[in-house]
Amino acid sequence: MFTMWPLPTPAVRDLLRRGAEVALNPRPNWLHDLHAAVFAGDRMRVLAEDPVLSEALRHNTVSNLVHWAAANVQDPGHRVAPNVGPQTLELARDLARRGLDERVLDSYRTGQSAAWRRWMEICFDLTSDPAQLRELLDFSSLSISTFLDDTIAGLTARIEAERQELDQGSHADRRAVVGLLLEGAPIHRRHAEERLGYGLTGAHTAAIVWSTTGAALEGAAETLTKITGAARRLTVIPGASVLWVWLPVAGVPRDLETALHEHPGVRVAVGRAGRDLEGFRRSHLDAVATQRMLTRLTSPRQVARYQDVHLVVLLSADPAQADEFVADTLGDLRAADQDVLDTLHTYVAEQCNTSRTAERLYTHRNTVIRRLARADELLPRPLAENVAGVAAALELLRWRG
Repeated sequence: MFTMWPLPTPAVRDLLRRGAEVALNPRPNWLHDLHAAVFAGDRMRVLAEDPVLSEALRHNTVSNLVHWAAANVQDPGHRVAPNVGPQTLELARDLARRGLDERVLDSYRTGQSAAWRRWMEICFDLTSDPAQLRELLDFSSLSISTFLDDTIAGLTARIEAERQELDQGSHADRRAVVGLLLEGAPIHRRHAEERLGYGLTGAHTAAIVWSTTGAALEGAAETLTKITGAARRLTVIPGASVLWVWLPVAGVPRDLETALHEHPGVRVAVGRAGRDLEGFRRSHLDAVATQRMLTRLTSPRQVARYQDVHLVVLLSADPAQADEFVADTLGDLRAADQDVLDTLHTYVAEQCNTSRTAERLYTHRNTVIRRLARADELLPRPLAENVAGVAAALELLRWRG
């Protein structure tokens, strides 16, 4: 397949193999810098805020690094075949389904720059011979850039093939109609209903069902449908690991998380119920905001409903500032026993009434008072002086990963 590939000298091939062995086990700070470079820039914001796409791109970035390094351990100096395995093809499928073009593959180049800096550090530790070092760096640059060129070409071709496939059939039609509705385009309601097979008048509750572990989604979507009592649902597949769901109901029961225990790898973000076209649109946007909040905060929660996290969505727009707010407001209370945190959270929710707090927690009132006294000792300011701030910080802490 590949011809006229220049091989380095035997000594440099040995250096390349030794360096690749180091690169096969990248340090955590290397990966942090690599991922930061990949997601830098406004063009990558849409991927960084999407939990499925961002996780897939992180996996793919590490996969590229390991693929190149493993090839040079096994056969140092030879041209590395492109990394177009199942993970890469799944990423192409997701990018095509989201309508994203090949420009997002610029992230491969920014990632290459970050990886190159780390590779140079490895090379300088391998030899102090100027001639060998020059040859090693020159060849490494050729090898890495060629490998990425070949991989990007393969991924680009796959994205185009996926796009052509998606441009045919009912799935593409539903996705296109939903896109127009979400954008507020002037599409006739009856015409949209016929193409979607879903009524747009009355109540709507939207949900996003997704997984970053490869878990099956359809079963979880069916559980969501059954628990709401909905007779039907509208499902759009924007990616290989995500479903957009609309149900003609005025809300989702609070025991959804319990019902989803048989689907541990699946997560669900639920929007507020709405009515008619505007409710169809707004409920979905609520679900999107909820999903992005869970991603920003690396929250471990399986289910989140917008009406329960509206404040957290607003407060967590900047995760670093949110963390600073929690630290300043709660101080040492952040590291308190969970019983103390739960008691304080319930106490605030019960409008600072110790008797109702004890009833809700099935705990003696004196126990509640002792835990609240402990919380006051740990807070930077007495609770009575900052009830609203403490309540907001506790809510952020509850959802933070």
